[in-house]
Amino acid sequence: MAKLNQIIAVEKGVKSKAHQDLTAAHHGLQKTGLLAGISRTYQPKDEEGEQLPPESTLVQIKAEDVLRETATTLTRLFDVTATKDWANCSARADVKVDGRVLVSEVPVSYLLFLEKQLTDINTFVRKLPVLDASEAWTQDPSTDSWKTEPVRTLRTKKVPRNHVKAEATDKHPAQVEVYYEDIPIGYWTTVKFSGALPARRVNELLNRVEKLQQAVKFAREEANGVDVTDQRVGDAVFGYLFG
Repeated sequence: MAKLNQIIAVEKGVKSKAHQDLTAAHHGLQKTGLLAGISRTYQPKDEEGEQLPPESTLVQIKAEDVLRETATTLTRLFDVTATKDWANCSARADVKVDGRVLVSEVPVSYLLFLEKQLTDINTFVRKLPVLDASEAWTQDPSTDSWKTEPVRTLRTKKVPRNHVKAEATDKHPAQVEVYYEDIPIGYWTTVKFSGALPARRVNELLNRVEKLQQAVKFAREEANGVDVTDQRVGDAVFGYLFG
């Protein structure tokens, strides 16, 4: 008795061969010359007339033969697919994480759905925004976000000053140079806020997703290990279609 995973393994090859054979049969039947045959004999009008050899062309393709061969090929595909689909109706397994059953008796089709969804969720979690590691963050209940400690910075203002390079004389005016001096006029107190997540939290979420992904794969392999009963539907289908 075969296992479901063995049927799944051969299904792709059977499907590919059936497609190739059906395509070849279809193209062959379009070549009308291969379906035609002829037989000609020549008889001169009188005994002195020229004698010519008979001519014949054999029929190379018979549509009934193509139908039988096509039915044989497609019957195999129909039977393999039916065997897989019938087995999928009963193939189930538990999804277990850290020894705990998270979801029980999950059918294979849903396990495949979970695998695809978890791949997308994995990508989503990896792209979550992370708090800037160069800052020290604490949770702020009043804003339900993260914040830094207040940082106080000085605010200054440039004030012009005069520097006398040379005093005035009775012959020359004073030489004065203007420069600007930063004078403290106040203080800024800055607190940064963020809605991002700590790296620890993102790593924890990613670890959970990866654990569940692994659990779903194990469950799928377990479900696909179920024994299958060969289904024979192709004979009935093509016995009716081409019979």
